[in-house]
Amino acid sequence: MKRSKLLTRLWELQNNEGYISDKAVLELSKQLGVSKNEIEGVVTFYHFFHRQPTGKYIIYLNNSILSEFKGFKKVKAAFEFETGCTFGKYGQSNLFSLFETSCIGLSDQECAALINFQPVTHLTPQSVKKIINQLKKGVNPRSIAHNVTSKIQFTPKPSKTVFFKKYELGNALNKLKSNTSETILQELKKVELAGKGGAFFPTAQKWEISKNASNSEKVIICNADEGEPGTFKDKSIIENLPGLIIEGMIIAAFVTGATNGFIYLRAEYSYLKSKLENTLIDFYHHKLLGENCCGIANFNFNIQIQLGAGAYVCGAETALIESLEGFRGEPRLRIQYPTENGYLGSSSIVNNVETFAKAARIIELGSEYILKIGTAKSKGTKIICIAGDVAKPGIYEVEWGTSLKKLLEISQATAPYYVQSSGPSGDCLNESDFNRKICKEDLLCGGSLMVFNRNRNLLKILKNYTKFFLTESCGSCTPCRAGNQIIYAKIKKLKQGICTSQDLKEIVEWSAIMQKGSRCGLGQYATNTFVQSLAKFEKYFDGIVTTCAENCDVEFDMEKAVYDYNLLIKNTQN
Repeated sequence: MKRSKLLTRLWELQNNEGYISDKAVLELSKQLGVSKNEIEGVVTFYHFFHRQPTGKYIIYLNNSILSEFKGFKKVKAAFEFETGCTFGKYGQSNLFSLFETSCIGLSDQECAALINFQPVTHLTPQSVKKIINQLKKGVNPRSIAHNVTSKIQFTPKPSKTVFFKKYELGNALNKLKSNTSETILQELKKVELAGKGGAFFPTAQKWEISKNASNSEKVIICNADEGEPGTFKDKSIIENLPGLIIEGMIIAAFVTGATNGFIYLRAEYSYLKSKLENTLIDFYHHKLLGENCCGIANFNFNIQIQLGAGAYVCGAETALIESLEGFRGEPRLRIQYPTENGYLGSSSIVNNVETFAKAARIIELGSEYILKIGTAKSKGTKIICIAGDVAKPGIYEVEWGTSLKKLLEISQATAPYYVQSSGPSGDCLNESDFNRKICKEDLLCGGSLMVFNRNRNLLKILKNYTKFFLTESCGSCTPCRAGNQIIYAKIKKLKQGICTSQDLKEIVEWSAIMQKGSRCGLGQYATNTFVQSLAKFEKYFDGIVTTCAENCDVEFDMEKAVYDYNLLIKNTQN
């Protein structure tokens, strides 16, 4: 067995046995010629692999902040009551196992959970009781699963719509025969297409570097590991336009000379795997994939799907590549970029779902069409997913340059007070920002908006974000590992009303350390929102910071510290 097949093999073992057994770890170590500890390290890195037996039905309940505000605690309690199990505990039932998990891309349909990776949404204690009773009767989770296709709430007028136009198989690929790799790159350069995964690196430049690379192998990788809390825009493209993603990958292969491609699909979206598989079958049937694809001699390109296993950090391109190769999904040191040394030493292109979809539309519609839409530096449209305190959560395709205020209006936000742009690692926005425009010149939104009204507890939001980063940190670099722990401790002090101005100063200092010393974007951006909120909501923090002397260490609770000792003495005396 090749090491690169390890994740797939682990999924097979877990699906068959319910967990990864000691015997399986030993056999895999022998097959790969590595130590048991090496296999153990991979298995335990990913949230969805289990080393202990689980129940027949594994339930993952989303614990994101939007879930918290939609009744998470009551729903969690209902699951425990109806199943007789406790979250995070093994061996309590042959039928059920309960676990919390980070955002599962259903922010517009909270509370939400996955049952054997089948989605159930809009959960209440009453619906939980009904679902558990069905499972006890042997109903297949697939039959219980809900249709979770996010509603497309807004698109521009037809002459300005880019993504959610009618899709016809092969429309973009039909342009390849009359073009060269150079003319394709020129089209992308004209509209200044940038990556939509958060880094906004120029797409044509990335593809051109790979095209000119001396590596004997070229690989195209679609990053469908959309893990930023509050984000579900890529899910909507997979749901509605899977063919457009694949056409974008084929165009990238045409430009670079790649022969193999991967779609790295997050485990939370595994219920969408069959849709992608069926789309790929359709492409092969129409000879748009495989040998001499698209009717072009010697243009051979194949795509396969790799399922992730639950690790937010795998959204970082080098961590994703490590995962594809069968290792722990830890980010590489930036000695070389993936275009120089990517998957198994190949020159690898890694772009996200939206980037490939837009590249395909640019080639299909032509750069002139795109150039008429947007702002001077941001051409075309952007897909934004909106959730939270809005009457119309869902998907919005808007022209670059649309104001945040306009988006809040059309989504029918209810008394918006605070907006989180681009997830917890993005930008914290208050009412003074609502006139800002989403574009390169102003607010460069990655694609998600979480809206909170005045009734929401800001500290609760920040605590949820920080706990998310604390949980998802791979722990490889000290600034991130230690920094998130320290920031989380400071938030607990804020909640207890014992945080001082010195604590806030230390938060800012640790943020700078994490930004400079962390290996990947998780550590570099984990404190963004917290630090920004100190300025955006200064009066709020002024009202909750204690005037306690700078050297008071009230984190230490003497009563709690000696409780067990006093209890022991009391029992001894009796």
